[in-house]
Amino acid sequence: MQVSVESVGNLERRMSFSLPAEQLDTHVGGRLRELARTARIKGFRPGKVPTKVIEQRYGQQVRAEALDGLLRETFNSAVREQALQLAGNPRIEKQGEGELDFVATFEVVPDFGDVDVAKLSVVRHTAEVTEADIDQMIENLRLQRRTFQAVDRGAKEGDRVALETWSQAGDERMPAEGSEKGATLIGSGVMFGQIEQALVGLAKGEEKSVTVDFPADWRVPALAGRQVEVHVKVTEVSEPVLPEVDKEFVRSFGVKGGDIEQFRADIRTNLERELKGALMTRLRREVGEQLIAAYSHVEMPPRLVENEARSMVQQALEQAQRQGQAVQQLPDNAHEGFMDPARKRVLVGLLVGEVARRNSLKLEPKRVNETLRLIASTYEEPEQVIELYRNDPQLMNGLQARVMEEQVIDWIAERAQHTEQALSFQEAIRN
Repeated sequence: MQVSVESVGNLERRMSFSLPAEQLDTHVGGRLRELARTARIKGFRPGKVPTKVIEQRYGQQVRAEALDGLLRETFNSAVREQALQLAGNPRIEKQGEGELDFVATFEVVPDFGDVDVAKLSVVRHTAEVTEADIDQMIENLRLQRRTFQAVDRGAKEGDRVALETWSQAGDERMPAEGSEKGATLIGSGVMFGQIEQALVGLAKGEEKSVTVDFPADWRVPALAGRQVEVHVKVTEVSEPVLPEVDKEFVRSFGVKGGDIEQFRADIRTNLERELKGALMTRLRREVGEQLIAAYSHVEMPPRLVENEARSMVQQALEQAQRQGQAVQQLPDNAHEGFMDPARKRVLVGLLVGEVARRNSLKLEPKRVNETLRLIASTYEEPEQVIELYRNDPQLMNGLQARVMEEQVIDWIAERAQHTEQALSFQEAIRN
């Protein structure tokens, strides 16, 4: 196999190579013979289909599949022979008129020099789940299941208030006639702060007016940046009624028999899983910041950074859509605002891969299985989730990449100069 590699930039390479024709023909011939033995074609007995018929029906498809497989195999072999470390996916195109001649353009991992993680200084946060954290979670669950009961008194924080409102901004009345009906939970922050506070102390049937200066970026365009006289009338005040933590309450969360101790044990398991993830996120960020500070001078592959920036734009758009925000068409250069964080992401990702390669770190199957079971435990049918991952290569590859990254982060943190900082559970899960 003849291969030539040339540099077209500090980190960009162009490789020209040709596929071995004999190997391609051998593979195609073998596959066609296999099909001839198993193909079922009307008018012919199984195993007796003429070679020419098989070639006419399957030849083009078989050759395309063989060409694709041999292309990947040949390129990967050439990369190994040339001792190249690719950064991102290559772009492979035909070269000239020949079917078997190709040129691949790709970027390579930069030279990081001596990667000595012992020089890094890392703060490793620790935390544990306490009985008080479990109590707080049970209280949160009670709040989620609360009901409301009408009361004959002034509203206070935590009450649900049904109300009618109308506003006057200069000569404009909103709505033009009548009022708008709605409800809010005092303390929730759903309504503008001044309006919500004006409701405190009002009982059913009472009214009040409050002058509000809405900010220029207020979500209601008709009110944004204007001084408005808001009139409110309370039509009902209801106070929350929390359920008792009894067997019925416990059973409603899937704990058979309503055993409170089992309920608390399940909550502890869930909180510990959440805590483990939060501590790893903190450690990943801590190690990442140290790597960025130590190797920010190293040039990154420009195309890889740009692709990462464009991916971050797409992620931001998808997140906005999930939150119900109106998403406008962005200009093609929108990714330019993400180039700096994208460069940092690429830097950390390449360094993590380089540390794994140089130190021969291998993916631990046990850790993959543990992580998969943790993920699955958050679903009602854990075994179905596990089966889904095992039968979906894309899902499993993503899981393995995540676990491998966590292994390397742990490996770096253990060998770096590190200090421990204890946090409470609530502090640890707070970003």
